[in-house]
Amino acid sequence: MAQIDGFFKLMNDEGASDLHMVANQQPVLRIRGDMERVKFKKLGNDELRAMLYEICPEEKIKLFEETGDIDFGYEIPGLARYRCNYFQQKYGVGAVFREIPSEIKTCAELGLPDIICRLAHLPKGLVLITGPTGSGKSTTLAAIIDEANKVRKDHILTIEDPIEFVHRSQRCVVNHREVGTHTDSFATALRGALREDPDIIMVGELRDLETIKLAMEAAMTGHLVFGTLHTINAMKTVDRIIEIFPASEQGQVRSTLADSLRAVVSQTLFKRTDVKGRCAALEILIATPAVRNLIREAKTFQIISSMQTGKKFGMRTLDDSIMTLLEKKMISAEDAYSNAGDKSKFVKFLRKPPSDFTEM
Repeated sequence: MAQIDGFFKLMNDEGASDLHMVANQQPVLRIRGDMERVKFKKLGNDELRAMLYEICPEEKIKLFEETGDIDFGYEIPGLARYRCNYFQQKYGVGAVFREIPSEIKTCAELGLPDIICRLAHLPKGLVLITGPTGSGKSTTLAAIIDEANKVRKDHILTIEDPIEFVHRSQRCVVNHREVGTHTDSFATALRGALREDPDIIMVGELRDLETIKLAMEAAMTGHLVFGTLHTINAMKTVDRIIEIFPASEQGQVRSTLADSLRAVVSQTLFKRTDVKGRCAALEILIATPAVRNLIREAKTFQIISSMQTGKKFGMRTLDDSIMTLLEKKMISAEDAYSNAGDKSKFVKFLRKPPSDFTEM
């Protein structure tokens, strides 16, 4: 048993999502969004480095010493998997660990609407799960892949950096590939994927132009492609994909994206006020013919109107989702206001004036 495993057990017992370890500081847990210091001594740089290297693969240690930061996965059987990030900072080494539960929760257990589960049944196209870091994108995506694994008879290929949720083959055959271990990059893995007879391709992160281009091409050639982006809503997601391409190519990209896109799910996590835990507010965009026309015609600013009028298709805006959570007294008015797009709708619920003067 590695010395650091004790912190992982504490993390699991406390229901923490992240563990932060920094040289010359006490360890810190992120519990329901808040940073809480662990009652433990400050760890010196050499002591922490030895602790971190104990669970790190040798090739990753070499890379860390050359580049100053690395990502990899670590698993404690029977407890959980961890996404590990090591980095060099001013006072020595640092590390952040995100817990990935061993058991994959279903869409129903996560309280996700039925339309999210139905995305696993699509025959082809591009589905994007977006949101800020730590908003639960991987958890939602894992639930969708799990649904496909249970009901379809297909080949699912995942490409991640590092591998997070591990899916055991059920009705589907599932293969996991890790960037840096099994392939050089997301783009390289995607190019190879088209020769590996996949039906469903899950890309952990659409980081660059080449990866986004290949993902759209895969979706256009009859594959169902899932990917994540660090964008805050559906409209920004569409704009981000188009704007990453040179201006001379954006017209063609709009057409390709309009044809390939099936849905965008944007989510934000909130601390619950009624019970311990967190809940997600979801923005759901379904690529109806009307939405596709808006993308082709560079009228993405009208997408929010399509979501407001497309509730019969399962669409919803982030603000409507936040309002529902607020009316159910599941979240605080302050959190609702700070995460809303149209803040004017939420001012009346605040007990005090907004603390962010730039929003006044």
